[in-house]
Amino acid sequence: MNEIAPRRRSPAKFVILVFLLSLPFWLVGAVADEGLPLNLPLSALMFPCPLIAALVLVLREEGRDGVRTLLRRTIDHSGIRPRAWYLPTIFLMPSIYLLSFGIQHLMGWPLHELSGPFLMIPVLFLVFFITAVGEETGWMGYAADPLQGRRSALETGLILGLVWSMWHVVPDIQAGQDWAFIAGQRTFSVLLRVLIVWIYNNTGRSLFAAVLLHTMDNVSVYSLFPDSDQYVPAVTAAVTVVVVMVVTALWGPRTLARYRFGQAASESV
Repeated sequence: MNEIAPRRRSPAKFVILVFLLSLPFWLVGAVADEGLPLNLPLSALMFPCPLIAALVLVLREEGRDGVRTLLRRTIDHSGIRPRAWYLPTIFLMPSIYLLSFGIQHLMGWPLHELSGPFLMIPVLFLVFFITAVGEETGWMGYAADPLQGRRSALETGLILGLVWSMWHVVPDIQAGQDWAFIAGQRTFSVLLRVLIVWIYNNTGRSLFAAVLLHTMDNVSVYSLFPDSDQYVPAVTAAVTVVVVMVVTALWGPRTLARYRFGQAASESV
């Protein structure tokens, strides 16, 4: 595979620009009396900020051709090789949330019946695919590859995950979540970013795969836990840390793409 990210790309500039672009959304969310559906504050509309930041920087660094290439990657499903990686991309997050749901049930915590919002899944998928494009075009499409050029894939996932989590804290507060919820959810976000890097590296650095995994995360949590009061993110984080440990042990922290018991899944990483 040809080098995707020129050396001149700057993850630091990207992060600073994302946070600056997000400030107006945080201010609106702070003064708004009403929020969005699904218990989301108005500041959740900041989802295009990583996309905008990436496009601004790529236009400056690579010109219009670079912008077109980056946008094309978000919907280029043909790049996912081998096709078997569609299975974890689509089914990993539903499995994690189903296991979390089961653990909460076994612990006797109150839960709704699994019947409510499933008819809304196509709508949720469309909405969250759009929001995932807004985020992943920046986090993975712009920032991930330069970081992986200097650090391991695991370190890249943890660094991006930490920044990504910090970016979400203001909307969490504006949604009225307590600090226990925020700590659990943002710990989960760091772990999820590692899984996104894992999928990305094993699918030929497919940005579409990263978008799809991110989409399935949001669809899964809002389908199984439509009432955020019944969702315990610390449980999901505990399940996910086990998954990340297994992934790291089997694929290796350096690239997260060299399977211990077989040929490297992605020779391009």
